[in-house]
Amino acid sequence: MSSVLEIAPETVAQLASKGPIDLIDVRTPAEYTEIHARPARSVPLDRLDPAAIVASRVSSPDQPIYVICKGGNRGKQACEKFYQAGYTNVVNVAGGTLAWEKAGLEVVRGRKTISLERQVRIIAGSLVLIGAVLGGLVNPWFCLISGFVGAGLVFAGVTDTCGMALILARMPWNQRTC
Repeated sequence: MSSVLEIAPETVAQLASKGPIDLIDVRTPAEYTEIHARPARSVPLDRLDPAAIVASRVSSPDQPIYVICKGGNRGKQACEKFYQAGYTNVVNVAGGTLAWEKAGLEVVRGRKTISLERQVRIIAGSLVLIGAVLGGLVNPWFCLISGFVGAGLVFAGVTDTCGMALILARMPWNQRTC
């Protein structure tokens, strides 16, 4: 993985106050609707097409494209997608929307939702509990459910890619925009 450039939310807000910038929010539509930075537009990570973003820019081509997510990880993944597509003038907003809001910068608030990270924890925890209970009460083979989820969590930690989050991001409730 190449090194991803980062920029402070305050610096991005200053740039936005001077003229149009391209700030792409790569969270799910439901997360974006709940809260997002004022100049950001929603382009979910699972549907990110770097060529389409570059073609639909609102700022000049010599200006960077800024990417924001909740805390920074999905933003880094989005930057990597741009790099792999041959576009290197892209910068991740350090700390994501959480840092943007904490800095007191302008946000748009909408309907409250359960974050993707919380959804993963709820489902992973539920599956581990179900596997353990069924393994102890019904058949020890059910413990494989817990083992499978544990292996998935280890994989997610090592690779910084969560298969369950990728699947959950495509669920209908995460596509809601209002």
